Amino acid sequence: MTANEGLVKQILQSLKTGTTHVVNVPWPHSQPGHVLIRSSCTLVSAGTEKMLVDFGKANLLDKARQQPDKVRMVLDKVKTDGLMPTLDAVRNKLDQPLPMGYCNSGVVLAIGDGVSGLSIGDRVASNGKHAEIVSVPKHLCAKVPETVTDEAAAFTVISAIALQGIRLVQPTLGESVVVTGLGLIGLIAVQLLRAHGCRVLGIDMDSAKLEMARRFGAETVDLSCGEDPMAAATRFSRGRGMDAVIITAATKSNEPMHQAALMCRKRGRIVLVGVVGLELSRADFYEKELSFQVSCSYGPGRYDPLYEERGQDYPLGFVRWTEQRNFEAVLDMMADGRLDVAPLISHRFDVSRAEEAYQLVAKGNGYAGILLQYTGVKDQAPDSRQTATVRLTPEAARPAHPVHSVVVGVIGSGNYATQVLIPAFKSTSAVLKTVASASGVSGVHAGKKYGFDETTTDSASVLQDTSVNAVVVATRHDSHARYVCEALQAQKHIFVEKPLAITREELGMIVTTFNETHAGISHPVSNGAVSVAPLLMVGFNRRFAPQVQKIKTLLSGVQEPKSFVMTVNAGAIPPEHWTQDPDVGGGRIIGEGCHFIDLLRFLAAAPITTMQASSLGTQRRGRQADSVSFTLGFADGSMGTVHYLATGHKSFPKERLEVCCAGRILQLDNFRSLRGYGWPGFTKMNLWRQDKGQTACAAAFVDAIRLGGTSPIPFEELLEVTRTSFDIVDALA
Repeated sequence: MTANEGLVKQILQSLKTGTTHVVNVPWPHSQPGHVLIRSSCTLVSAGTEKMLVDFGKANLLDKARQQPDKVRMVLDKVKTDGLMPTLDAVRNKLDQPLPMGYCNSGVVLAIGDGVSGLSIGDRVASNGKHAEIVSVPKHLCAKVPETVTDEAAAFTVISAIALQGIRLVQPTLGESVVVTGLGLIGLIAVQLLRAHGCRVLGIDMDSAKLEMARRFGAETVDLSCGEDPMAAATRFSRGRGMDAVIITAATKSNEPMHQAALMCRKRGRIVLVGVVGLELSRADFYEKELSFQVSCSYGPGRYDPLYEERGQDYPLGFVRWTEQRNFEAVLDMMADGRLDVAPLISHRFDVSRAEEAYQLVAKGNGYAGILLQYTGVKDQAPDSRQTATVRLTPEAARPAHPVHSVVVGVIGSGNYATQVLIPAFKSTSAVLKTVASASGVSGVHAGKKYGFDETTTDSASVLQDTSVNAVVVATRHDSHARYVCEALQAQKHIFVEKPLAITREELGMIVTTFNETHAGISHPVSNGAVSVAPLLMVGFNRRFAPQVQKIKTLLSGVQEPKSFVMTVNAGAIPPEHWTQDPDVGGGRIIGEGCHFIDLLRFLAAAPITTMQASSLGTQRRGRQADSVSFTLGFADGSMGTVHYLATGHKSFPKERLEVCCAGRILQLDNFRSLRGYGWPGFTKMNLWRQDKGQTACAAAFVDAIRLGGTSPIPFEELLEVTRTSFDIVDALA
């Protein structure tokens, strides 16, 4: 298929093998705060993308050597979760395709809500991927001046990377600056420094790059000929030492940093834009009082989700140069000729020949700027389900679905969905029909891996598909309530990942919709083999874990109240992570702590009647506490305390449950080891691998639909658990 038939070509790389493929994916869906762009050109980043290719081609041992911090995380996970779940997680991570590219120029096709300053038909530069159609947040694109070509505009992002490094150096007119490493960013840095009125000395081993630097007005040092950079820097600085050094090289060696320190004058400045060894000599820096700073990509706002994802700009009076304003600055310099990137272009490939381009990148030499070109792409945004859907299985090859099958559509294909949730449903008797994702890439991957008939970027189409009778929602928490209501109104059974809702208003909306769709039906009844009333279930999987089921059985013979102590070694999450945002993730208690409220409610088998809560330390403004203890009282006199803590060590079990009653104790460690103390006929139940009940949870939902039964978790308990999570947050506030 071509883009004109509703599909777009995109370049994906396998982290497992390093191979690069051109894959057909659905049109990305237009989103609020985003711009939909038809690509004209994209630039292959010779440094970053070569590192990704090299990493992918490395074997597991070499991959581990390159990322020792990830190895420590894996070892900690082995200690807590066991070897097999850890290996599954690693394989799943390496199996996920990586969208390549971040230097894009193209034409605006559609504008999402909340975007101003752009119109359909505008030419823009952005950090969009290598794809025929991309969706980019509004602050990561900038309008291209008329005199700047599409090819030149594709250099905007890497030019902004060079510019940000220069801004940190803070050069003044007439200063002498070294640029170490004359790749694309280094050669652009040479031009930008010259535009600042600086004298520039370029250092590299490639004679072609050195010639280009001289063309742009720099003097050079050719390391391949044995030229001495120290002597050259001394001559160039008239014996005073260089004012500053910008390192744009990519090497594991510590030598560039050592040389930079030796070249600098007293109180000189060193800024690292590239990737080099950082074993620093204190004496190098101490005696001269040198300053050293690492430059972060293309400027302020980078990696800030509030700026990039939610569109909250920084005030101009306080942050003059954001990443978007850096884009605009380099485009202005291209427009007036002070920045010339045309000589940097060495190769052009149509996107269909992208694999040839990456074979060239893998060689590591013989190229400079590699442009990918996009032709024949539709100049109109998609307006139908067909243009947002990829058929993964030919119609003729699809087996006929048995009558009364549970046909599932999945909305969301992130890490948890692809690693845990979808495999759980795959193991049931359900038919996997459609998987929806925002970008299309993860949906294509999940669809092919788990045998879905199709994938789409239009989530509404899943709810509109009459052949789909069950919807699984695995999106960000702020969309759960909306999808629940829409699925209920469409008379579809729905399995939604926790939480059910993140506000009381959302929960009230669900209650109203549930009552309306179940009006006149006292309980679900069978229509053939499919329930008439739509079932609603939340993914509270822990109650379905085999060891929890064993605890439930043991407790069923105990009539007196029980005491539960649940310790959750939740681990720290950065404050800026979406799960910490009350408006998006609901915070950690509503977003994850609900699991443990449900677990204790299930084991107590009695309604929650009281609640007390306290937090550790002070809360950040606008963020909920993530180290909390709360105690629940139950109608039968039982009580349960949950210690949900973000302050523990990763090697300690993440979840530990202790149950005390009738002179006996049960202790469950991380859903692998269950021990009984004082229980007649029971001492232990250990598993070879961790089992938190996800597969049994999915099976219970599918079986309830297939057999026409009631929901595995009563609706009243879902409401009770959700309301209790709100009560805890309110008490802490």
